Formats: sequence, structure tokens, C-alpha cells
Amino acid sequence: MTLFERLTKKAQENRQRLVLPESLEPRTLQAADRVISQGIADVILIGKRDEILAKAFELGLPHIEKAAFADTDDMELTEPYAELFAELRKSKGMTIDEARNIVRNPLYLGCLMIKRGDADAMVAGALSPTSHVLRAAFQVLKTKPGISVVSGAFIMLLPENVPYGEDHMLVFADCAVVPDPTAKELAEITIATAKTTRDIAGLDPVVAMCSFSTKGSASHERVDKVVEATELARKMAPELKIDGELQSDASIVPAIGSMKAPGSEVAGHANTLVFPSLEVGNIAYKLVQRLAGAGAVGPILQGLAAPVNDLSRGATVDDIVNTIIVTCNQAIGDKNL
Repeated sequence: MTLFERLTKKAQENRQRLVLPESLEPRTLQAADRVISQGIADVILIGKRDEILAKAFELGLPHIEKAAFADTDDMELTEPYAELFAELRKSKGMTIDEARNIVRNPLYLGCLMIKRGDADAMVAGALSPTSHVLRAAFQVLKTKPGISVVSGAFIMLLPENVPYGEDHMLVFADCAVVPDPTAKELAEITIATAKTTRDIAGLDPVVAMCSFSTKGSASHERVDKVVEATELARKMAPELKIDGELQSDASIVPAIGSMKAPGSEVAGHANTLVFPSLEVGNIAYKLVQRLAGAGAVGPILQGLAAPVNDLSRGATVDDIVNTIIVTCNQAIGDKNL
């Protein structure tokens, strides 16, 4: 099976309740129709049922009527969510009237449905800026216990002639969110990325903490940060295979790994590369994508208390379907199914 064949099968066997707040956006509706028809998720569309079904009819989408619908103007529906949001934000001075107004925003209502246990995951961003999607997720869902930052991973699908990674895959992070993480944040990103490797790539994580130095070959404060982050990550998750600091070649090339870091169970065998800064991660994934002809699945947002993924506003229908599949598998992973 390919990665997405495997993830699709797992999603179909463990159906999750997925919120799509941008319910009148044509690509999102087309993706929802495909997801419903293939039994990938139980879809919840936020908006007026009649308007959504009219748009679906216009687009020739026969399966949308099987979705659940949540109308932000239905006060009976939204009142429990307004009360929940007011409670969540009372320390910030939130009043019930302010909460009632905010829950009419589909992004907030979607996150509150997850928080209340009425949904499992959300995908948005075909219409909304990333900042709006993340703000709703931060304010309502917050981050997982022990994690203070949200980061973005990419699964790199390598051509068969590339001999590195595992099952022709490598996981890269952070490539999308945190510009210059502290050592503590980098350790948290490491733990979150290992979970993505397990839940989405389907691999037992073998994590290399990347740097321009291997085991003291260079001295610099940026190397010190990676060394400290490695120690913190090991304390946070002693069951994981984590090593650093390692140069990228020492991370994935067995001969170089054994020479530069003898005795390391990670060096030369890593399937997960954690980079010291966003600029490094972003440059690395784009170069591998273009020079090696690798597929890049992501960014997969990680670290949130429940799965929420952000789309590019230029996303295709296929992109949205694939993001939904990944997001459902994150929710499955959170439940240890």
C-alpha cells in the first residue's frame, strides 16, 4: 500500500467526526462529497443546511445530504458552546454576550465542538488565513499536556532510487511554524514529531536532532541548544530513540553515522529529522522536494490538544482530501486506536 492508501483504510475502519467550517467553499464541498462517499469520515458542515445543499446541487455533489449540519444562527445549538467558551475565557474577562457573538464564527464553533466532545478534528483554511485558524485552535483547544508550542511537520515521500529513510519516507520538522525555538521548545517539537512519525508515517520513530556539528565536532551556542534539547527530549520520552547533535549525513547515511557517532542507535538510521530552526527545516524540505523529486505531505500541525489542520488557500480538492485523511489519522492516534 502507498502511504495514503494505508491512511485511508485506517480512517475508514475508525471513522472520526470531522468538522469543515468553510461549508460553502466549492473545493471544500467537493472534498467533503468524496470523503463521505468513500466512508473516510463522518462530516459535520457548519452553515445553513438549505444553503449548503443548494450549493452542492449546483456543483453536482450527491453525497453532501449525508453530512451533519451545524447552523451558527441556531441559538439552541450554539448556546452550550457559548457557555463553554465564556468559561474557558473567563480569566480573560470574556462575557457570555461576547462568547455568543464569537461562536457564530465557524472556526470557533468547530473548535468548540471538538472541545465539548461533539467532534474529533477540524480542517480549515481554504478561505481563512492561517492566523485565524490557529487563533481559534489556540484559544479553544490549547496544546497537549507537556507541549507549549505548535509546530509543522512534513512527511517526505522519497523516490525508490533514494536509499535513505524508512519505507522511502523521512519526517522533517519544524518546517512551518516556530522561527527560532528555544531548547525546551525544540525538545517539545521533537516529542510531537515522533508522534507524527508513528501516527501518520506508520514508523517507529528514530529521531536525529540535526545540527552543523556531530558529537562535539564544532562549538557554538546553536550547537549547545541542540545538545540541550536532545537531553530534555530524552527525559520527556525516555522510550524514544533520540540522538544528537548530528549532521544530516551522519543522521541518515549508515557508513557516515557509524564513523562520526559510533555506538549511536540513531546515527545512520534516522527516519525523523528535527531541525534547529524554521529556516533550516523549510529550506531542507523544499530542496529535497525539488532536487530529489520527493513528495511533501504537509504541513501537518502537531502539538495541539486535538487535531486541527490548516490548508493553503490555493489547495486543490485532492490536497483537501489528503489533509482530511491525515487529520483523521491524527485523531485516531490520539485515541490509540
